[in-house]
Amino acid sequence: MNPNDEIRRMILQYFYDRNVKATSRTGKRGSAIKISDVKRELKEQHGLSQQEVMSNLTYLIDNGWVKTFDIEKTVTVKGGTVPSTTTFYEITAKGIDRIEGGSQFEPKERYAGINISATGSNVITLGDGNVVNAQYSELHTLLNDLKGAIATSHNLSEAEKLEFAVDVESIKNQLAKARPNKPIISQLWNGLQKLAPLAGIAEMIVRVAPLIQDLLR
Repeated sequence: MNPNDEIRRMILQYFYDRNVKATSRTGKRGSAIKISDVKRELKEQHGLSQQEVMSNLTYLIDNGWVKTFDIEKTVTVKGGTVPSTTTFYEITAKGIDRIEGGSQFEPKERYAGINISATGSNVITLGDGNVVNAQYSELHTLLNDLKGAIATSHNLSEAEKLEFAVDVESIKNQLAKARPNKPIISQLWNGLQKLAPLAGIAEMIVRVAPLIQDLLR
């Protein structure tokens, strides 16, 4: 185990606890705090040196667990006023999810790093991180319903549910393309049609079939 990981855990937990107890964003009981106070409190609580705090805090910031923001104000001095900037440190949503174990509100980026809007296709990004070409959105929705029917079926073993659910996901993946791979979809769909006789799934197969057939033409 990296010895710095324990220090990073303590620092992130410190920011998490502060956020939980916060009654404002800045101030004595704010979720965000100045670096001088961070160093002082972590030394008091865990005996961390300034070097340990700064080096590991930099790591947490670079990886998106903690963030900084500046507040600017004007300070009156002899002869006039001068601008003053104070930097505050605060845990991010990613940092909170790291400690809490995730959330249903956490956005999923299935195709992170790819500029979907630059593909030239009319692509829709869905709430679960999936993307689908707009012309196949109805089929994508019905495939989700089919997958749900498979998952709740009493006529399939857990291994069979997983096998068929993966095939449904593979078809959905093709629907992100402007030109889905028809031979792959045809092969996957032929396997899924084995489910047609099963109660609870038959209706979904009937609803999906016409859209699959249109796609394969």
